Amino acid sequence: MLTALKRYLLSFIFLVVVSLFFSYSSSAEISQADKEATYKQLEIFSNILSILQENYVEEINTKEALNGAIRGLLYSLDPHSSYLTPESFKDLQDETRGSFTGIGIEVTIKNDLLTIVSPIADTPADQAGLKANDVILEIDGKKTKNMGPYEAIEKLRGLPGTSVTLSIHREGWEDLKKMTIKREVIPIQSVKAEFLSPGYIYSRITKFQSHTGNEFKTKLQQLKTEHEIDGLILDLRNNPGGLLHQAVSVADIFLEKGKIVYTKGRKADQNTVFTAHASGDKRQYPLVILVNEGSASAAEIVAGAIQAHKRGIIVGTQTFGKGSVQTIIPLPDGAGLRMTTATYYTPDDRSIQALGITPDVEVPFVACVPPEKPKTEKKLVKEADLTNHLPGVAQEKSKKADKEASILEERLQQDNQLRTAYNIVKSLNLFTDHIKTDN
Repeated sequence: MLTALKRYLLSFIFLVVVSLFFSYSSSAEISQADKEATYKQLEIFSNILSILQENYVEEINTKEALNGAIRGLLYSLDPHSSYLTPESFKDLQDETRGSFTGIGIEVTIKNDLLTIVSPIADTPADQAGLKANDVILEIDGKKTKNMGPYEAIEKLRGLPGTSVTLSIHREGWEDLKKMTIKREVIPIQSVKAEFLSPGYIYSRITKFQSHTGNEFKTKLQQLKTEHEIDGLILDLRNNPGGLLHQAVSVADIFLEKGKIVYTKGRKADQNTVFTAHASGDKRQYPLVILVNEGSASAAEIVAGAIQAHKRGIIVGTQTFGKGSVQTIIPLPDGAGLRMTTATYYTPDDRSIQALGITPDVEVPFVACVPPEKPKTEKKLVKEADLTNHLPGVAQEKSKKADKEASILEERLQQDNQLRTAYNIVKSLNLFTDHIKTDN
């Protein structure tokens, strides 16, 4: 009696799935032959599940088995399509609003391996030394082979103060390295901006969240009240992406017209063109964007748009190459379906997918090794060093400027890519001033 009931329930589920499939396929222009082949495969799936329920060595949790089948289906399509459990779906919503609990990394599947897209700046993962393209082979001793990105994220997240142990492989390493990292609440302040030196702004966007565009614009307006802007460096290194419309919003700040990005999908309604809008606030000062192998998705959209319009100079190393669009569809039980629906193209018709953005000026990052100070250092005596010297009118200002210059020099010495960007943006400003003077 019980076996018959199980078969009846499985047949009922099977019929529901088939009816849903056919209702969708009628609008998706699937051929009759494909429909029949799918019906046959679904029938095989139903029979296998029934046999397993009756004969498998241990009792099967049907819900978990079906969820596993769904995850396997999506995993077979591409690295970014996935089934989100209610917990994962909630975490994703929290993350786009500004915080989550974990170690602070974005992961994907690359060459069938669980790979770090980038560590988020100033998070436990970043402080532990994890880097873009590091491969995670184990999480707390469990192999990551055949583990999807969101299944991995579920294991990486946990209560604040608890730890997770990762086995990491990095190109050039002979052996795996185990890292134990403590989880924290990761509040993501997506935009930071400051004057690197008078007139020259350094801004960093760590991830594109729901208010990134407005935050970035507000910070620029605040800094403009302190000093006229002569140039801007926008740091998108290790920015794993985020929300498409926020990337468009940031690029739009610097562009007056033309395409920012466009998408191509299988269906006409998935083809979208995002364009720039003229604004009253002209921001025509020189712009340099820093990128690296951890710059992905939305970060690549901004860099690609600026490069295509020749609005700024892209400096750094080849970006990650994540150029696909994911649509999140809520499901009735609080879960979600993350589905790849289109691919990104830059305004000059270049695909980002698996290619990335090639910088205008390629500068590999070189770790700073402080030079050894000589044991005896002769100090040249200046007028200001003499006892009872007459004070200069601008002496105090000069001391302050010297201190600021020293701090800036130390910062530039520690980051050769930033140093290159700074030199370029200053040179562009000087060049622009010469043109204005000549005219």
